Amino acid sequence: MSVNANDPRIAGKVVVITGASSGIGEATARLLARHGARVVVGARRTDRLEALVAAIRAEGGEARYRATDVAKRNEVEALVDLARSAYGRVDVIVNNAGVMPLSPLERLRVDEWDRMIDVNIKGVLYGIAAGLPHMKERRAGHIVNVASTGGHSVVQTGAVYCATKFAVRAISEGLRLESNGDIRVTVISPGITESELAEGIADERTRESIGAARVIAISPDAIARAILFAIEQPADVDVSEMIVRPTASTAPWA
Repeated sequence: MSVNANDPRIAGKVVVITGASSGIGEATARLLARHGARVVVGARRTDRLEALVAAIRAEGGEARYRATDVAKRNEVEALVDLARSAYGRVDVIVNNAGVMPLSPLERLRVDEWDRMIDVNIKGVLYGIAAGLPHMKERRAGHIVNVASTGGHSVVQTGAVYCATKFAVRAISEGLRLESNGDIRVTVISPGITESELAEGIADERTRESIGAARVIAISPDAIARAILFAIEQPADVDVSEMIVRPTASTAPWA
């Protein structure tokens, strides 16, 4: 599929995407690039980023990448700086990186709790901190934060994960209220989506139960289309929150 550079709603926008080496981040980068956005992608696995950028460029799109661990503020800042140095500005930041090592609290997997807080909460805050001053100076910009249906309803084994996603929604709403109409803020809450998140679950019983639930998972392309929809709205329209889940879902967290 070639780039649609004639899409005036997206073409030319500079979009920074974290967690772009797979799943939702990768799908979003590909879709936005096809609509003419200039994408700057970050993740820890540079081999996958390199392949993604090569594929986007092969279709006629514009893309750059940088190794980024969102738990490290300086690396998030460097990713945003790359976008600014390459393209002169940042129009959109998609804070997508996340981890989901679910387990019952009684297992006391404190290191996993720390990692979820560092990536799912601090990673979002670092993305905001890196881009907000520039956006405020321009009085324009859009921050898209990927939460989860787990940020709306708590599931057993998901206390800490759900807490981080509730936090993403709270941070996003606070940012929206403080932006005085200059910055658009969108929360996308995916239900069960095809991704590598479940591979990070070390607790065997939890991994098995989650694996059974994932038979109804939707494609990450569905979430990418929701992000595209939010971005392509006119500047005076803020799509504040969207839940995108499988049609077959019967649980509030799925």
